[in-house]
Amino acid sequence: MSKLTAISRLLDHADRVFVGTTVAADFAEQNADAYDHLIDEGASAAEIAREIERADWVVSVMNVDLVFSALAAGTPVLLIDSLLAFWLVERDPAEIAEVVGRIRAAGFDDWRTTLSVLTPHEQVFAAHLAATASIAQNFPGVPERIEQLTALGAARPTLSGAIVDEVGLALPQPEPDGLDLLVNIGGFKNFLLDYDTHNEYVRLISRWIPELVARHPQFRRVAVCGGAYSGSRGYTELVGGGEVTFGCLPQREFMSALASARAYLVTPGLTALHESIALGRFPLALPEEHYGHITNLAGLSGTRFGADGLRFDDLIDGYAVPADDFAGTAAIADHVGRLLADEGAYRRFADRATTGIARYLGLSDQQRQDGVRELRDRLLGPTFAEALREAAPDLVAGAMSRPLVSRR
Repeated sequence: MSKLTAISRLLDHADRVFVGTTVAADFAEQNADAYDHLIDEGASAAEIAREIERADWVVSVMNVDLVFSALAAGTPVLLIDSLLAFWLVERDPAEIAEVVGRIRAAGFDDWRTTLSVLTPHEQVFAAHLAATASIAQNFPGVPERIEQLTALGAARPTLSGAIVDEVGLALPQPEPDGLDLLVNIGGFKNFLLDYDTHNEYVRLISRWIPELVARHPQFRRVAVCGGAYSGSRGYTELVGGGEVTFGCLPQREFMSALASARAYLVTPGLTALHESIALGRFPLALPEEHYGHITNLAGLSGTRFGADGLRFDDLIDGYAVPADDFAGTAAIADHVGRLLADEGAYRRFADRATTGIARYLGLSDQQRQDGVRELRDRLLGPTFAEALREAAPDLVAGAMSRPLVSRR
């Protein structure tokens, strides 16, 4: 959602309609200035279909159904993907291209049935092949994927650097009374994880961070941010002489807090990492919430961020996770659940994690700057505004009536 909101802010000449559900809708409401109309999860399929047909462009952030629905309606669609290197493509990519060819030849009639032979990850790859244009955020392996897509006939796959709110990132100025510690666990919800079910990670953070603050007297002003603490779920906990606020800040308020924070712990999601780099803040990676975080850290091996990040593999005895998106994420949740149920295991986790945090806090300013620099070198690419102009010039410059903006 942070990516979608950044994109929408660049399209302020257009009438921007947001369509989304759950945590995405919550984020859109918090950042309503980036949109002109919000259609929440109560909208009917017919209403959404009408918006797609009325739109001059559809912008989809990794929403495969939206891509093919737009094409079926004859509406140009731009696919934004921050995880192109992550998708596991088990089939020969040429087979995926053949499936897309059959869908296109049939005029996108009954595309769901034809597309269903592919795995969810392969469907994203197919969406790149079908989309009017697509933009992929740089990460190790992404340039090679773009070359592969181009060879298979993708229209305009374009490499981008960080897909972030570039204007918003230029606004914050560090304040001397900023946070001592900022903790970011992201939106948290996905195909398995939720605020009230499979929420072991949130329960761990809610317990562990106040204990961490109690052990570090330099942490007096602390904020824990994430979708799991949005709205009425937010609260403040007093810990000794410190205060820990659990909440979910609007995007630009969060950036201001990040610019001023003396220490930053973040789950290794790529957007949060890009925002941190843009502000020159070197973060410490929290343990993984889901399997994608494991692959993100692996892709950044050889950097200080990748090497020093907190990993459950080092913090939980007997930790093993299958190399699979869904099964791996489920295994992480199971491990964390067992950790919370075993006081001895939890204490070992907390002690080991505290050691890693102490090492992070002991880094010199030069070491932190070097850490930021090597991440920038790995993730460098054209600005998103430049990539947008290359991939979809009509979307940027055209006199559009109702471009539809959505994420899954």
